[in-house]
This record gives sequence, C-alpha cells and structure tokens, in this order.
Amino acid sequence: MLDHVSITVSDLAAAERFYDAVLAALGVTKVGILPAEAWIGYGERSDADHPERSYLSIRLGPPPEDAPRRHWCFKAPDRAAVDTFWRAGLAHGGRDDGAPGLRPEYHPSYYAAFLLDPDGNRIEAVCHRAG
Repeated sequence: MLDHVSITVSDLAAAERFYDAVLAALGVTKVGILPAEAWIGYGERSDADHPERSYLSIRLGPPPEDAPRRHWCFKAPDRAAVDTFWRAGLAHGGRDDGAPGLRPEYHPSYYAAFLLDPDGNRIEAVCHRAG
C-alpha cells in the first residue's frame, strides 16, 4: 500500500544509530546518508521495474508532536526478527513501548513489538506467520 514514508528527527546521528540497528534486524538496508541535506534513507525506492519496493526517509526536523496512536509498522520475516528488532532498539537509544509477544486482538498469530525512537516516534515490527 505504501510507496514511501518520511519522518523527522531532531538528532540525525542518534536516529542513524537507532534505525541502522532496528532495520538491520529486519533485513532492511541503509541506502544512503547525506549529512549536508540532513537525510538518511532505508529500503529500496520504487521504479518502473520494481513498483513493489518500499522506502523510509528520515530527515532532520523538529521533534514529533505527541500522538500516541500514530506509528509505523515494519514487516518481520519471523518472530525472532521481531525479538531482535526490539532488543536492538533498546540497545541503541530507543524506549520500550510494548515487548515482543502475541497480540491476539488483531489475529491469533500477530506477533509484534513496539519501540519509541530517540525522538519519540513510535515504531512496530510484526510477524504474521503462525508459530
């Protein structure tokens, strides 16, 4: 559904450490950083040959406004990746906003974890696979 998402952070270096760690846990690579433009990119940009790709752009800006229900969710290949995402986030400046576990209110196999990045952006990793 989404082609790309852009978010802002107030400390690009802290965001880079955090997002490098949590996205690597999910197999997502950093595709670029331009400090002069205050920009970091992850994932793959869509093009005519690859319209299915998704991309995350992180840009320097003001801290996000408080919006507890707003978040971005990343797909994880398995439950172990969700666990690694969560641990990596805590180890790199993130805060816990929901430990890894089943969320049966969504469906019986919904396994997810939530973090707040160093600026308070809420992110999630989910695995939909059973077991």
